[in-house]
Amino acid sequence: MDLADEHGRENMVVILGGAEAEASGLACETVTNGDPTFAGPLAGVQLGLSCYHIFEPEIKDAIAEDVYEEQISMMEMVLEVDEIIEEVKEYREKFSQYSL
Repeated sequence: MDLADEHGRENMVVILGGAEAEASGLACETVTNGDPTFAGPLAGVQLGLSCYHIFEPEIKDAIAEDVYEEQISMMEMVLEVDEIIEEVKEYREKFSQYSL
């Protein structure tokens, strides 16, 4: 929250790397609409931040191809990429106030 206040929410993008759709969705919901578990410091805090998963084309295309290949591409082969992207996209479209 401090970074969002310091730099401006419109200037921040949260990039997730969770391996499961549900966990990634929960993280996205937390930084957009507030912590749904009401257990952490963002409980009830609606930051509305722009939030994407590392697998999404908007992010993938911004990363040097060789870096993506070396660091991330292996995970694309073993994870449910489409499910993860859809889950994050759902919360982003519902609660985010900003976009790339």
